Parts: sequence; C-alpha cells; structure tokens
Amino acid sequence: MYDVHSHILPGIDDGARTAEMALDMARMAAGDGITHMACTPHIYPGLFENTAEGIAQALGKLQQLLQEQEIGLELTMGADIQVVPEMLSSLRSGVFPTINGSRYFLFEPPHHIPLVHFSRFVADALSAGFVPIITHPERLSWVETHYQEFQTVARAGAWLQITSGSLTGRFGPGPEYWGKRMLDEGLVHLLASDAHNVRGRPPLLSEGEAVAAQYLGAREARRLVHDRPESVWRDAHPEQVIPPPALGQEPEESPRKRQGWFRFLAGRRC
Repeated sequence: MYDVHSHILPGIDDGARTAEMALDMARMAAGDGITHMACTPHIYPGLFENTAEGIAQALGKLQQLLQEQEIGLELTMGADIQVVPEMLSSLRSGVFPTINGSRYFLFEPPHHIPLVHFSRFVADALSAGFVPIITHPERLSWVETHYQEFQTVARAGAWLQITSGSLTGRFGPGPEYWGKRMLDEGLVHLLASDAHNVRGRPPLLSEGEAVAAQYLGAREARRLVHDRPESVWRDAHPEQVIPPPALGQEPEESPRKRQGWFRFLAGRRC
C-alpha cells in the first residue's frame, strides 16, 4: 500500500518526536503492508516553517536509519500545506514540495474556520497545473455546514483524502459519519494514515481499506490505498486514473445497500 500523508519525520512538526518514535512508526507501517510512505510535515507559517530543503534533509536521515534497521519502507517527500497567499508561487518555485515531485500536493484547510473562497483556491491550483489533495475533510469542524463545497471541489478536479482511522471511529462519531458518507457517495479518491505516532494516530491503512470494502467493494477499496496513491507517485495525469464512483462509473461491487445502512449511520451522528 501507498500512504500519501504522514508525519513520521522526527522533530520537524507535531508528529514523531524522536528518531526512535519514527522507527517504531516505520516498523508498524511496514507490518501493516505499507511499502511506500510520503513524509508530509506541516507547512504552517508562524508555527511550522518547513521548506522542501529542510524536509529533504530530514527525510535523508530517516531513510538512512531505515536502511540500517532493515525496515522495508520507501520514503518520499511532500508536505501538508496550509492555505497561504504564497502557496502557488512556492509550489512553482519548489520551496513547498509536492508529493514525490509530482503535480499532486496536500492541501490542508483550517480545522475550525471555514475557508473563504475555497473553490477559488482549488480552481487556481488546477489552472496552474497542480492537483490539490484535500486532507481529512471529514475531520473539519465546519464540514456539516459546508458539505456541498467539498462535493463541488471534488467534481471540479480536486482529490479528497479521508483518514483511514476516521472510518474505524478513532476520531469519534462525527468524523466517522462524514468519512463514511463521503465514501458511500463515491467522492473519496484516497485513504491515508495522517500518522503522528504509534498509538492514537498510527500508520495503518489496512483497517480503512477493510471498512471501505464493506461499502464499495474490494476492488474500489484497493484503489483507495494502492492504485490511486501509486498513480500520484508516478505523476499520472488525472485523466489516466480511474475516478471514484460518483465521479466516474458506479462501483463494480455493492456489498451493502445504501438506503438501509445510511439511515442507521445518520442516527449515530454527533
């Protein structure tokens, strides 16, 4: 599996605090079947002033440790980028890294404040030749009042990335509800771990794949953790990638009937 979103680089943001913790995360990821992991620390001006140069240096050190410990996990670079005025110019110049040097980058909206002109930010990025991957929309406190905006940007060409643990309830009933709703509606392009440690926010994808398979079938679930993230690694043009069901064709397998389970799930919302 390919994990496009992790905070495994030690001491660079609010993820792994030490090299030992990073190695523990890497062992857990490899044990879960993850073979490729993007190291995507926060870029949050005023709090985490990361750049491509610093991220590359930290990645090189961690990759060396993985080789010494014989941990079979291939790392690449990226960043979890907050919206700032210089976002596009910094992506163009390479100061802000995309994932593995591709056209795809992680676009992190504010957690608690609705992003004004959200669709315009997405449209500008797409016009510039980039593909924004919207990180963990199901966990944003304003998703309920702005849900239609996420539907709109997904149809416009942005990719939506749900946190694997949200689907298992690790972040509470609200994120679980919204994650499963987006999944069921066929809007989700990717699952990722958004791993920060080995306990509360571990580097696990198989659990999310298992939940996704219940709603969309095994083939589409595999696309969420392997096929589409692998296409990010090789910088495939979005038109060459099989889209989620709502943005393309219906899923080949439909093991659950939506009408019954969704009414049940709606009753569990926080």
